[in-house]
Amino acid sequence: MAEAPIKRALISVTDKTGIVEFAQTLTKEFGVEVISTGGTAKTLEEAGVPVVPIESYTGFPEMMDGRVKTLHPRVHGGLLCRRDNSGHVADAENNGIGMIDLVCVNLYEFEKTVADPSVTLENAIEHIDIGGPSMLRSAAKNNDFVTVVVDPADYGRVLDEMRVHDGATTRASRQQLALKVFKTTAAYDGAIAAYLSGVVEAEQSKFPETLLVKATKEQDLRYGENPQQSAAFYKMPGAPAHSLANAQQLQGKPLSYNNLLDTDAAWAAVREFDDPSVIILKHQNPCGSATAENVIEAYDRAFACDPLSAFGGIIAVNREVPLEFVEHFADINKQFVEVLIASSFTEEALERLSKRTNLRVLATGGIDRSRELEMRTVDGGLLVQDLDHADETADSFEVVTKRQPTSEELSDLVFAWKVCKTVKSNAILVAKDQAGIGMGPGQPNRVDAALLACERAEAACERMGIDSKNLVAASDAFFPFRDNVDTLAAHGVTAIIQPGGSVRDDESIAACDEYGIAMVFTGKRHFRH
Repeated sequence: MAEAPIKRALISVTDKTGIVEFAQTLTKEFGVEVISTGGTAKTLEEAGVPVVPIESYTGFPEMMDGRVKTLHPRVHGGLLCRRDNSGHVADAENNGIGMIDLVCVNLYEFEKTVADPSVTLENAIEHIDIGGPSMLRSAAKNNDFVTVVVDPADYGRVLDEMRVHDGATTRASRQQLALKVFKTTAAYDGAIAAYLSGVVEAEQSKFPETLLVKATKEQDLRYGENPQQSAAFYKMPGAPAHSLANAQQLQGKPLSYNNLLDTDAAWAAVREFDDPSVIILKHQNPCGSATAENVIEAYDRAFACDPLSAFGGIIAVNREVPLEFVEHFADINKQFVEVLIASSFTEEALERLSKRTNLRVLATGGIDRSRELEMRTVDGGLLVQDLDHADETADSFEVVTKRQPTSEELSDLVFAWKVCKTVKSNAILVAKDQAGIGMGPGQPNRVDAALLACERAEAACERMGIDSKNLVAASDAFFPFRDNVDTLAAHGVTAIIQPGGSVRDDESIAACDEYGIAMVFTGKRHFRH
């Protein structure tokens, strides 16, 4: 049926946005009869909209605290009847069922309810809408004849089309609106299942037998990892308040696929630190990292780690960014930056940043812990795991060598351990004075990673004018052979932190004792693939 005239509408909404104006236009301009329920009926009546209460229409009162009000043959028969089927029409006439041509429904706010940490299971259950999804699905199934509206943003569209088509809507529009309904009800059911899985299966496993993933598209991206790939960015429900997904972009070009990946990695890395810290990240690796008494000093030292790699990178800051910080990277170092992300910015800093119109500036509003689960796709499947955090502290380390690390070395070891977690495996990070001066990322063997990190560290020391001795090194996984220690010792490393656990740990420990190197085991590995 190309056009379906609207003569009777059923309206029952939780979100009252625009509903009075919509109903007024339906009744005054098009003479539509409006059936309504509960609070919606009261809202419309108070606005002067003529309303047929649902209990008058069905002949049954709303009952069981509103649980039962629209689950009735006069409602669903009026929605599901095919007007071109003589048998359907006869059944309707024989049972006193009138046609309902438009359904306007939106659902109880289940997700908003369960987002409250204090919500009880009983309260959550009461916010599961039954009648609403049932009416939406009935109307959407019969979209050949019934117009269904679940989103207030579509009210104007429906009215405009009715004006053009003498009070009717087109089949193309009804199909599009029906599709939106099925997407909405699928997401709604998914949110309920996800919540109940967390409640019912929590004691058994954090990983349910069926994983229901709902995400809302935030934006289409210009392209993916490469120009020939299309891409989009989706936001997960329950994203932490201060996550990348909830960050406010204050200025700059739209974020690209690669921008989002790198910014997420940088923001995750800088959040590992309590002290003022700066991470400069490029292609998923922290090429500059430092903590200091303030973020300006931290930035200067992070940039000095590797100015060449810092060009075109991402800067993440775990404090408010002041004007002086911007002056250092923009005026003194003249660093080209793709994205700058921080908890907040002073007004003076934002004014100076506005001169770099293409620079993407993101404010998260604060710092909190990342989501506890992360997901990655594989061909035909999905991997889910706990998010990795470098929560180990110095008092949990095991010193396995004859020499104990000095207090300065121990402090640098803790710093290096946190940064090394964010480096692609196999990873070695060399640090000095709370700065990651040498990084060996993503090598197929750990000796090459150690050599690369040491060479970069020596270049950084020369560039920074500091002694290349008394360095510390972190390894994200155990040393399989003593050759790693030999390489690090030859380049001025005096303390090492690693997980331990190799069958040849004794050889590495003995090598450290030969060189007078202090080595600690953490007992935990931090691969990052």
